[in-house]
Amino acid sequence: MVDFTEVTVKQILTVTFTLFAVIDVVGSVPVLASLRVKMGGNIKSAQATWVSGGLMILFLFIGKEFLNVLGIDVQSFAVAGSVVIFILGLEMVLGLEFFKHDKEAKSGSVVPIAFPLIAGSGTLTTIMSLKANYKDVNILIGIIINCIVIYLVLKSLKWIEKALGPNGMIVIRKFFGVILLAIAVKIFGSNIVKFGK
Repeated sequence: MVDFTEVTVKQILTVTFTLFAVIDVVGSVPVLASLRVKMGGNIKSAQATWVSGGLMILFLFIGKEFLNVLGIDVQSFAVAGSVVIFILGLEMVLGLEFFKHDKEAKSGSVVPIAFPLIAGSGTLTTIMSLKANYKDVNILIGIIINCIVIYLVLKSLKWIEKALGPNGMIVIRKFFGVILLAIAVKIFGSNIVKFGK
């Protein structure tokens, strides 16, 4: 199922940075901080990480079969996914909000933190889009690396807020927004030729 002979550092880095940009856990620090207050000052970091990571890995391995049931091929999904990634990138660069978050959510670490804040539709769509261009093993390693980052961010929320400050978070958000736009164009270009075939 996973062929470790196909491990490529270049692919791992691309996948890791793509998912990091889409998940945008650092950019979500203000939302996470407000949820932490609503939850009595405590977010179950390990639980949120396990659930979000599990969802991403599940979608990596059975997402294709799920699409087959719906009669959709990976290339078509990749083209659609690249549009979503492009919009997410525009959101980050221009400071617009196309995808609305439920700011009044008062639930626990699983909902809304693990899903949909971390492993939301944008993340799951990106994983399927990446499958069209990259090997499963490299995507899996990228997901695991991001889960480690997610856990560390959730555990260090107060420190990150103070260290980055409002301006620092804006700069990081815009930087990864530009990366997302470039990756979206690449995925779109490499899959549009196979679209509808």
